Amino acid sequence: MKYIIVFASAMMLVSCKKEQKTTQNTNPADSVQTVQDSVKTEHSSGKILVESFPFPQEIKECSCYFAKNRADFEAEKYIYADDAGKTAYMKLDGKRIAMNLISSSDMESGEELNKEIENGDYKISVKGKKVKGEEALIFEGSMTIEKPDGTKETVPVYGECGC
Repeated sequence: MKYIIVFASAMMLVSCKKEQKTTQNTNPADSVQTVQDSVKTEHSSGKILVESFPFPQEIKECSCYFAKNRADFEAEKYIYADDAGKTAYMKLDGKRIAMNLISSSDMESGEELNKEIENGDYKISVKGKKVKGEEALIFEGSMTIEKPDGTKETVPVYGECGC
């Protein structure tokens, strides 16, 4: 009788270990493959990647800063910021860059916002209309980003300009 109990216990122990090994071998390979595939798909899409970034420390006073929408703006997920003078900041294709403002509309006189920004790798145009104006002016519009190779991306913007 003792031998039957020992033999049955040994059989159950061996069968449990085989199931664990099989389960452990299939899951990690599947999840690793999925992560690699999604990264490749995003990066090879041929689009310009526009990412959010924290407010630039270089900006001390008057500024314009925008997010893709009101919710992102309230969450401080900015995709564009400038010092209302000469330098604009963005994070494009994984790199934080500073660019020269070529032209900018006068914030105090109008209902419309127009900005042109350029460097050797990107040409950016921001257009918007004032939706609210108190101490700071709230604008809503779009931003078009273009590369010299003709790649173009247009994203919505929501944000404010003020001092």
